[in-house]
Amino acid sequence: MKANIPKLETETYYHIYNRGINGETIFKQEYNYSYFLQKYADYIEPIGETYAYCLLKNHFHFLIKTRSENEIVARLGAKDFGLINDRGASFCISNQFSKLFNGYAQALNKINNRRGGLFEEPFRRIVVDSEAYFTRLIWYIHHNPRKHRLVNDFRIYPHSSYRSILSNAPTKLKRDYVLEWFGGKEAYQLFHQSQIDENAIKHLITEYE
Repeated sequence: MKANIPKLETETYYHIYNRGINGETIFKQEYNYSYFLQKYADYIEPIGETYAYCLLKNHFHFLIKTRSENEIVARLGAKDFGLINDRGASFCISNQFSKLFNGYAQALNKINNRRGGLFEEPFRRIVVDSEAYFTRLIWYIHHNPRKHRLVNDFRIYPHSSYRSILSNAPTKLKRDYVLEWFGGKEAYQLFHQSQIDENAIKHLITEYE
């Protein structure tokens, strides 16, 4: 772990975000988005619960809650039990993210005849330590495509969790929790249609171009 980078603790809400090195495109083809989410589920589902996400051309945002140490041990299985005992659950959580980023980069490099790293290091993390921040962060994550002028209406963007939370299709997202948090589907939609002063959480987010 690099100096001054806080460890990822268990049972903690985080805003996880990162981008390509020097803003390089990390999703070069349409199928890259679904492949990344598939790998995200493989590596991150065992160590965390996901409440919202958005994948953009050169960066991404996730709102997660890390699991307890017992849950992590149970979900990762015996092969990682020794790693948790030796290095601790915090290291194991970070290691799962490293596996995700490295594995995705290797696959992208192979397809595109590319070499070297893809993501900036270390990946960013901010503790979500208040109900207001949790609520506004979901709004902010889902509005990111509009903010970056990828779409005029954030609701039609295909690579965020906004529509997945409204859908009845199977999902690994904490859909029921999010909808209950906002007071149901209608309240969830109405809140997203409201305007939030982003300056209210400006000190808690880092924007990528």
